[in-house]
Amino acid sequence: MREIGIVKWFDSSEGSGYIARKKGEDVYVHHSAVRCGQVSCSLKEGAAVEFSVLEDSDGSRAHDVVVLR
Repeated sequence: MREIGIVKWFDSSEGSGYIARKKGEDVYVHHSAVRCGQVSCSLKEGAAVEFSVLEDSDGSRAHDVVVLR
């Protein structure tokens, strides 16, 4: 199931950050989960994004993140 959220913060030097979800806790995002067509992807604070959530032993992670225009 896809969700819509807002990038809460993203550290481009570390390549990771968090997305605020409409329902539930914030979810971790790594640059490798961002679909952008470039070698290195970065997110901007406040950007609206669509994503899926994967649950693993480390908790919730955003997957297949797309910036909404």
